[in-house]
Amino acid sequence: MRTTLYGSPSTAALVVHWLLLELQIEHELVLLDFDKREHKDAAYLALNPAGLVPTLVLDGQVLTEAAAIALHLADRHPEAALLPAPGTADRAEAYRWMFWCANTVQPAYRAWFYPQEMAGPEHVDATRQRARERLEGAWQHLTEHLSTRGPYVQGESLSVVDFMLVMLMRWSRNMPTPSDTWPALKAYADRLKARPAFAEVYRREGITDWR
Repeated sequence: MRTTLYGSPSTAALVVHWLLLELQIEHELVLLDFDKREHKDAAYLALNPAGLVPTLVLDGQVLTEAAAIALHLADRHPEAALLPAPGTADRAEAYRWMFWCANTVQPAYRAWFYPQEMAGPEHVDATRQRARERLEGAWQHLTEHLSTRGPYVQGESLSVVDFMLVMLMRWSRNMPTPSDTWPALKAYADRLKARPAFAEVYRREGITDWR
C-alpha cells in the first residue's frame, strides 16, 4: 500500500520525512501551505482532526505525533538498528529521551513561538523568557549527557532519538542562544547533518538555512 506523509517545511514533519529517506521507504510527500491554511482545510481535517502535522498514512493507518511515528518506523525496520532491543535497559533509555523531547523540549518551543497561547498577550515577554530558560537548560543537559555517553545519545549507536533531537535543535537557530552555541552540540548536529538523507530532506522541502 502507498505511504503518504503530510507535512510542511521546517515543522515536526521533518524528522518523519528524514527517517523515511534514511530507511529508504518509498513515499509520497504532500507539503501543505500553512499561509493558505491548507492544514485547516476540510479534506485534511477529515484525515487529522487536530489540523497539525505530521500525518503519516502507512498501510492504510493514519498516524500522528512525530515522536510516536519515529519510534514506529524504527520498530518496523529493525535492520537499521535505530532502536535497542525491546525490553532492554537501553530501549527504556530511548523511550525516556523521546518522551523528554515531546514533553519537555517541544512544549518549551510552543511557548517561545506562540507565547500568547500560554498566558495571554499581557504575559508574552515573561512566557518567552521562561521558554528560553527551559530550552537553554535542555541544551546544557544534553551537552552534559553527551560528554559522558557520546558521541550519540545512546553511546556509540546512532538511534532514532538523535534524529528527533537534531530536528529540535534546528528550531533554535534564530533564538538568542541557538543550540549549536554549545560546541559539543554543534559537533553532534554536524554528524547527523552530514548524512545524505538530511541533504535530501533539505532539497525536497526547499530548506536552505542551518546547513
